[in-house]
Amino acid sequence: MTANGLAGAVLRIDLSAGRVSREKTDLSLVRAFLGGRGLNMARLLQELPPRVDPLAPEAPLLIGVGPLVGTSFPGGARFNITARSPQTGILGDSNAGGFFGPELKFTGIDQLVITGRAPHPVFLWIDDDRVGLKDARELWGKDTVETTTAIQEELGDRDVQVATIGPAAENGVRFAGVFANLTRPAARTGMGTVMAAKNLKAIAVRGTGEIRVADQAHFRECIARLNERILSHPEYEIRTRLGTTKLINALQAIGGLPTRHFQAGQFEHADQVSGEAIEQRFKVRGKACFACNIPCSRYIVVDDPRFPGLRFEGPEYEPLAGFTARVGNSDLPLALYAIDRCNRLGVDAISVTETIAWTMELGQRGLLIDEEADGLALHFGCGDTILSLIEKIAQREGFGDVLADGVRAAARKLGRGQEIAMEVKGLELFQADVRAMKGYALGNAVSSRGADHLRSEPWFEFSGDREEAIRRYGIPEAADRLAWQGKGKLVAHFEEMAAVSDALGVCKNTYNNMEALDWDETAELLSAATGWIWKGEQVRLVGERIVNAERLLNARWGITCRDDTLPKRFLEEPAGPPDSPSAGSLVELEPMLEEYYAVRGWNTTMGLPTLEKLRELGLEG
Repeated sequence: MTANGLAGAVLRIDLSAGRVSREKTDLSLVRAFLGGRGLNMARLLQELPPRVDPLAPEAPLLIGVGPLVGTSFPGGARFNITARSPQTGILGDSNAGGFFGPELKFTGIDQLVITGRAPHPVFLWIDDDRVGLKDARELWGKDTVETTTAIQEELGDRDVQVATIGPAAENGVRFAGVFANLTRPAARTGMGTVMAAKNLKAIAVRGTGEIRVADQAHFRECIARLNERILSHPEYEIRTRLGTTKLINALQAIGGLPTRHFQAGQFEHADQVSGEAIEQRFKVRGKACFACNIPCSRYIVVDDPRFPGLRFEGPEYEPLAGFTARVGNSDLPLALYAIDRCNRLGVDAISVTETIAWTMELGQRGLLIDEEADGLALHFGCGDTILSLIEKIAQREGFGDVLADGVRAAARKLGRGQEIAMEVKGLELFQADVRAMKGYALGNAVSSRGADHLRSEPWFEFSGDREEAIRRYGIPEAADRLAWQGKGKLVAHFEEMAAVSDALGVCKNTYNNMEALDWDETAELLSAATGWIWKGEQVRLVGERIVNAERLLNARWGITCRDDTLPKRFLEEPAGPPDSPSAGSLVELEPMLEEYYAVRGWNTTMGLPTLEKLRELGLEG
């Protein structure tokens, strides 16, 4: 192991040849991209053929962890899994926490580079420096929980960390994910589908190594200050109790819940399906990721005779809002069962809930009749339809096969409903009405992996702190969620923070949303970890470099400014209901894009980085 926050090695696996090789982590790439998401993007730029099919054997699948993963950094547990997306055709990338990322790093690995296609289903077994491929034919068809349990039993160790795919990926569902710790999903953009195409059922890791830092005393001092800041943060208590599920009531209050497929911003049953309701009815205890002092997840036990034995870790806000407000469902136990089914089958709950809600609105509008959808009742809130479509999608059965490639593809197949498909660049929108939050609207429009909030998380627009907005962005409206002015600067800043967060391998709840560290403090901590001297501006430039690298990758697949848009509903239909705090709001996208491109140093005719910007960031090659 190296003494600088790195594990020290890149592991290459050629599944076609059954060949494994190890090389040293390239320190020049670490200086430029840190690790995790950043190192994955650098690798894609170097090694991904531009026109390769996402599911071709030669298309690489990358898993990266950052320099703070496996240290005492609170929430330093994230890993990024990256490839060309089989769902969108552009950049595919997803991120998850739990314990898999640190365990991978403890084996001495900073990055996995997986190519080829095994002749039959296998799982990758990494036991410190011993690496092998094991037969997984008996595991093919098993769900994520069954697979994890079977692998741990075969290896004789319940503490082995497993990241696996479920049946949905095996069946070619284009938005299948990779699930670690049973319910920690790297679910977006179809990374599980890529694994399945390689006949790779799972990755199991057991590591006993240690991640050392260069200056232990200084590093401990920085972590102590950070922990104190987190524990004294005004959101600490509610995040510990409710985690992200606190957002049900928070978005309800401002009119931002995606009710009945974004037809309204408030759900009349929000209190029945909120994080508080879960806490009161089903929560057993809290659960945290590796080394984290915020147990924002939770173990739940659902006492409902319709769903015997329903117990799991979770849920997060996104699937909870998706299976309640988005589909018009007030039955909380049914929503929790639906979430568990998505986890076990291995599908992205955001994409699933959008395809279901879109189908229900088609039925509401008379654009789709029940008989065209296997006789299912096409009205909002129908629990039988919700549960049936989850299974049909995962199995690509009947009408589920229409939905299994995502909502954009479904609209094209049916030849109707394109104008109400809630997607950007082929990826389904998250669980919030962006008419109630203009910065998030812009962030979704320009996101490198399609509609997505986690590429920026510009929470500051909820602050209302106009003086701080002037200090940061030069304009008071940046602190107003319903104003468009200043949002180009706001989103660019938080995109860079999100990129650095993913490159370091830390949680955005603390790094972005709680802003636990600024650029200079991040540089101080990173210097103590790596032994290199970092300045705050150097760290920020890493974030900017990653954002521009991703734009370059997407340019290979034809992405330009014309793709930086939003569904028509947010641009032309005023937000409701009439008494909502966001009533009447529309997204003024064009002026925000103009400001954003100017801040980024991208040309406005194509929305691509200029040669000057690429030279500035060392990306001109």
